[in-house]
Amino acid sequence: MESSPYQTKQRLIALICISTFVFFILFARLFTLQIISGQSLQAKAVDQWTRDLPIIPKRGDILDTNGNVLASSETAYTVYVRAKSVTDAEFVAKNLSSLLQLDYEGVYDKVSNKGVSEVTLKRQVDAEVVDKIRNFNFNGVYVASEPSRVYTYGNFLSQVLGYVSVDNVGQSGIEAYYDKYLKGIKGQILTQSDLVGVELKDKETLFQPGIDGLDVVLTIDSVIQSVVENVMQLIMRMHNPKSAKAIVMDVETGEILAMGITPGLDLNNLPRDDMQTLLDYGRNTLLTDIYEPGSTFKIVTAAADLQEYKNGNSKAFSDKHVFGSSNYRIIDGSKISCWTSHNNGRHSNQTLSDALNNSCNPIFTDIALSLGKSTFYKYLDLFGLGKTTGIDFSGEQSGILVPQTSVTNGDLARIGFGQSIAVTPLQLISAVCCAVNGGLLMQPYLVKEIKSKDTLAARFTPTVRNRAISAEVSAQLALMLEGVVSGGSGKHAYIEGYRVGGKTGTAQKFENGKIAEGKYVSSFVGFFPANKPKYAAIVIVDEPVGQHYGSAVAAPYAKIIFEQIINYKNIKPYV
Repeated sequence: MESSPYQTKQRLIALICISTFVFFILFARLFTLQIISGQSLQAKAVDQWTRDLPIIPKRGDILDTNGNVLASSETAYTVYVRAKSVTDAEFVAKNLSSLLQLDYEGVYDKVSNKGVSEVTLKRQVDAEVVDKIRNFNFNGVYVASEPSRVYTYGNFLSQVLGYVSVDNVGQSGIEAYYDKYLKGIKGQILTQSDLVGVELKDKETLFQPGIDGLDVVLTIDSVIQSVVENVMQLIMRMHNPKSAKAIVMDVETGEILAMGITPGLDLNNLPRDDMQTLLDYGRNTLLTDIYEPGSTFKIVTAAADLQEYKNGNSKAFSDKHVFGSSNYRIIDGSKISCWTSHNNGRHSNQTLSDALNNSCNPIFTDIALSLGKSTFYKYLDLFGLGKTTGIDFSGEQSGILVPQTSVTNGDLARIGFGQSIAVTPLQLISAVCCAVNGGLLMQPYLVKEIKSKDTLAARFTPTVRNRAISAEVSAQLALMLEGVVSGGSGKHAYIEGYRVGGKTGTAQKFENGKIAEGKYVSSFVGFFPANKPKYAAIVIVDEPVGQHYGSAVAAPYAKIIFEQIINYKNIKPYV
């Protein structure tokens, strides 16, 4: 039976549709393979037909502000094996285990395990051993160079510099915070191989170089840092505390010139098998740990009072105001006393300058309560309390500040003289610098440049966070604090011929919510020259044995730091 023309036409149309559909499927598949998945499939093909060794770039150096190298990299080597290319596993294992000082059985298992593409035998191998391995010309054994981190002075600036992992990845400190700049970009060596991973005889080797990391230049001055670290060691010998720590800051810019904590770590010999020790002594407690500042905080209270008086606030006290002679106050049923009691429990009337000199708690209680919660908390915020400083370092804490909505009169009174508030040492010295530098709260920073040998990648400059007080009030307060050193509780920081200002502090420690008997944090924060402050230092001694007042335990050591800066910078006396 013959098909009708209509049926033939239908079959032809169906054939065309089927053919079109098949071609469409094939085209779509080709489009997917070549266009959409082309790059990934090509990468898989390269991966199947090549074996690669990483080329680890040189990690950038860390330098001090004067260009002295504090952390650098030396070349070390990693030994790899590709078992599928090894022709005599026993011979290779015997010689490599001897050269690398490894267990023979362990090496033999690795060089004979054809099921693994590539395995690392040992890292951080020195050049002499590598030369011997190369002389054997083993099949399937390869050597790749990689940098090994070296710290010029071992335990110098250890909590700031930080350290890297065995893979050369920043783990803490500057090494971690600026890791993306320091680490560079890896390269690789590609070698052609067959499907089972054996290198081809007429193989082609492709070399893709890495890009070395950038150098990081700190604001730290290694000369001043050395002074600080030596002074911290002296404190440890003289007072046997749990720890001693200090910061030296440029009052005008916020640059950190030195940051020392004792005890610390030897960065070239880290206790990697003792994680608790590594954490305890590797942490930068100057910005990760908080404490009650005690009387050093009275600088902030005095600044708030003087500024409010200048603003016309009738609740503020002038510098000429004479406070009452009582040496205590009763606030919410709690007695707040002055430690400088005279004349059977009473001392003479005092001005604000006298109160700073004598560190009289009741007067700063009066100021805080008179200004009130709203006004006083405004200044706490302006001086950066209760929030981080923004320093270029991980782990900074914001301190503890009772919320304004929850603060009681008793809390407010105690905050006025440095209790019921917790700060980091960095927060406090930043606030003090603000109080005496003209009233500007500066953002502290540790790195001033990121660069290569030929190119400047980034430069960091001083940053003003806000204005807290006027330049006039700042100058007035600086002169008052000069009086604390020349004739008050800070007299052990006095340097003949130089105008030093500052404030001492002695705070009892709390443990489990109670005062820890006999445990104190002794401190001093100071600056010079008082008429145009440039250098500031804070010294904190945790749980000194014997003497515990900041005037005796901390102030004399700040004096040594200032004297050494004077010698180093050849600063002439003002007379």
